[in-house]
Amino acid sequence: MTDATYDNVRSTASGMDRALESGEGIVRLAPAWVPRAFCTPGKRIRLHPDDYFPFPQDRGGVDERWLASAIHADNGPLTGPHEGLSLVVDPDGALLPFDEFVAHHRDELIGARLWTEHRNWPMYSKFFDNQEALPFHVHHMDPEAALVDKPGKPEAYYYSPQMNNHLGSQPISFLGLQADTTREQVKERLLRFTAGGDNHITDLALGYRTQLGTGWDIPAGVLHAPASVCTYEPQVACDIFCMCESWSNNREVPEELLWKDVPADHHGDYDFIVDLLDWDKNVDPFFVGNRFMAPYGTSRSLEDGGSEYEEKWVVYRSPSFSAKELTVKPGKSVTIRDTDAYGAIVVQGHGTIGVHAAAAATVIRFGQLSQDEFFVSSKSANEGVSVTNRSTTDDLVMLKHFGPGNVELDLRA
Repeated sequence: MTDATYDNVRSTASGMDRALESGEGIVRLAPAWVPRAFCTPGKRIRLHPDDYFPFPQDRGGVDERWLASAIHADNGPLTGPHEGLSLVVDPDGALLPFDEFVAHHRDELIGARLWTEHRNWPMYSKFFDNQEALPFHVHHMDPEAALVDKPGKPEAYYYSPQMNNHLGSQPISFLGLQADTTREQVKERLLRFTAGGDNHITDLALGYRTQLGTGWDIPAGVLHAPASVCTYEPQVACDIFCMCESWSNNREVPEELLWKDVPADHHGDYDFIVDLLDWDKNVDPFFVGNRFMAPYGTSRSLEDGGSEYEEKWVVYRSPSFSAKELTVKPGKSVTIRDTDAYGAIVVQGHGTIGVHAAAAATVIRFGQLSQDEFFVSSKSANEGVSVTNRSTTDDLVMLKHFGPGNVELDLRA
């Protein structure tokens, strides 16, 4: 047992060309499993029940699957060589690192606009699957993140019904702060972190019951403790955070996670932690109206009437990423055009996506490939992707995650 999920990772230009050409602009991705030592797997991301603890001792269980990721997870010195990084399936059998795949194909893969602006694929999504709620924490805004050579990290949540056969132990998310909270109150709770037990920082927040089929926008600088549900989470490509709650998952949160992404000369500086917060967004009295996301139909889907397919925007408030949910009805075949490249994950049903067979996973062994995850190049997205549902009874449902400044979403605005 090692920290490497796969042992056939290669990096060749011929393999990268072959994968994109044979897939006619669409490539298949291998599952990217990520453990977290401070979490307890909720066992909803379709790994085999025996495989949620495949790593050596002290690595924790797998409670995340990263999607269309061109970055590595930051799990400390024991992090595996490709942990968190998506791998492209070469038809000849090798697996190709997605960051190098993007760098090789550049604008041909992600489009001229994104390549010119970012020189990489600047987002990823994940399934976060914890049996308990996650500790109350914050992701840095750009200026503070730059101090540790990382970008700021906004993220968003969508509660996919297909991924939630149960809601875990605490299906309530704590988001932001009560409108009359003061900086001094937050600092006082942070100062309790090292005293042991619960610093009760979520007493200053508001809790929201999970509504499947909806979601939230969580800008950088907003405190949040996601509920114990399996959450689809588009976000900026970065693994930066500051844990502000000292007790979660029925155990203490290590203090090192409070200072994980704080410059060394600010360790012990609790005012610096408070300054990580976007105060106005945290105490916004209209937090729900500004941050809650109920899905709505895309313009083309509404025009086409919904008899063969339905497509909805499920993540749409952030300029840094967006996401859709596509449902193709039983026995139907449709061609869907998008303005931007995207990653896709099939969460229900089976059929084809372009030239690829596609099927939602039921049980995946650790280290096994699947047929549920893809990346669609900008050209293929523009020309249209043929999606066929081979079932006569089940919908084919996929989630599609896009990079910043989605042109179609901008046109709507």
